[in-house]
Amino acid sequence: MPGPVIRRAKIIPMDKLFGTDGVRGVANLQLTPDLALRLGRAAAFELATGGRPRIVLGRDTRASGPMLQAALAAGIMSAGAEVVDIGVVPTPAVAFWVTTLGASAGAVVSASHNPFSDNGIKFFGGDGFKLTDEQEERIEGLVDSAHSGGPAGGTGELSDSEDLYVKHALESLEGRSLEGLRLVLDCSNGAAFRTSPEAFTRAGAELTVINADPDGVNINAGCGSQHLGGLVDRVRAAGAHLGLAHDGDADRVIAVDEEGKVVDGDCLIAALAIELQQAGRLAGNRVVSTVMANLGFRRALAAAGIELAETPVGDRYVLEEMRRCGASIGGEQSGHVIFSRFSTTGDGLITGLRLAALMVSSGRKLSELAAVVEKFPQVLVNVPVTDARRIGSSPVLAEAVEQAQSRMGDRGRVLVRPSGTESLVRVMVEAPDIETADSVAASLAAVIAGEDL
Repeated sequence: MPGPVIRRAKIIPMDKLFGTDGVRGVANLQLTPDLALRLGRAAAFELATGGRPRIVLGRDTRASGPMLQAALAAGIMSAGAEVVDIGVVPTPAVAFWVTTLGASAGAVVSASHNPFSDNGIKFFGGDGFKLTDEQEERIEGLVDSAHSGGPAGGTGELSDSEDLYVKHALESLEGRSLEGLRLVLDCSNGAAFRTSPEAFTRAGAELTVINADPDGVNINAGCGSQHLGGLVDRVRAAGAHLGLAHDGDADRVIAVDEEGKVVDGDCLIAALAIELQQAGRLAGNRVVSTVMANLGFRRALAAAGIELAETPVGDRYVLEEMRRCGASIGGEQSGHVIFSRFSTTGDGLITGLRLAALMVSSGRKLSELAAVVEKFPQVLVNVPVTDARRIGSSPVLAEAVEQAQSRMGDRGRVLVRPSGTESLVRVMVEAPDIETADSVAASLAAVIAGEDL
């Protein structure tokens, strides 16, 4: 039998390890087992406290997951902490188990919606919430300086991790049934390929499941929340009331209505927030979202008399603001939705269950519920660059953005930001008409490309 193929490749440096959602990079090139081990050890020194420190580990279905999880676990145990392996589970299941077990922290090996060649590591504190910037900075500072040498920690598995997480998610229905609802569910060949079908089946939905056969490389491949064409076709063909699509780690969900039209996080949050408001359960009469929220979303909340608190992009910033102001619901246009009563992080399963229950209990189609938000034309352009942070802080680009905003005045909006998870600069333009939005976005993309030369 031939031996392993040895490929000598230049390791791509990562100037700053943590982005908007943990550490991400090309598996085995940027995010190596060595880095995962050092991250695990550093995180354990920072987070694993108490007499019996334990860290819960989960992962998605990527082929590189077992390798990186093993290295991460080795680093954690080298710092004297115990690892609780809960296997392939959605990211919110890890957060759930951290608080349920009273663990010191949790970690997920996943790159969310990224292609299978990427992977990532994100952490939760002992309270089940994602880490603060300060905690991430301290971990990053320990990556090259934390050393082991004391007693090693152990490892154990949790055999019923999926079942109890599903039971927890079903509690968000508050006794409601989904009987009579025809649903198409796209699991993105990711971490929710067992848990979400099980939950919707137990809730009584008439279920069609697609993309629930992961093979290590097909996660997010032409499916899931980033690629909705297949789901749209199946919803129309089945005459379904609703389609739902997860991303690879199922902390988000995007919907498709009965006509095959995509319903994003802005519409979902608005409909679900108004339901809470009408029930007298919208704390502070407030919703938290990010700077990416559509102008139509903002106007819909204002028309309902709901206050909007705005944060930078990233669901952990939404969570921080929700905790600060005590909000019941918050999230992002991308489909991360957080119900503070049921979860400490975005949970695509809970969001989907709550949306389906609203449709059944109200007797309203999703198209009717989503119509509360009259979307402004919005153009999103991702411009590949070699150094997203450098280009994002370019004075030339800043001047171009200012000119574009002046051109549209209060009839539109421009947002340009470096991605925290990929080598991209993201351009978002909203305008009264699609032609203006396209034109402004194209001009800004050209400036970014020119600055990258």
